[in-house]
Amino acid sequence: MLKFIIFVSMKTLTLHLPDNLDLDKRELVMLLASKLYEQGKLSLGQAAELAGLTKPTFAELLNNYGVSIFNFPSSDLSSDVSNA
Repeated sequence: MLKFIIFVSMKTLTLHLPDNLDLDKRELVMLLASKLYEQGKLSLGQAAELAGLTKPTFAELLNNYGVSIFNFPSSDLSSDVSNA
């Protein structure tokens, strides 16, 4: 069993993953950061920091995890078009 400990500001998350799950710590953290960014729980900068990457590098890697860099609701786009 693999054990990962992830530190997020003041919170500590301990995960026990099955040995057959072929993930290393870096990939697991990237999965978590990209998902939290996708859900709008973290900004791009916060997610990049969690992943231990620069914002440009994190932004480039988001597509590998099926996440768009353009992370805002379609209602914002409609509002922006109306205000243009």
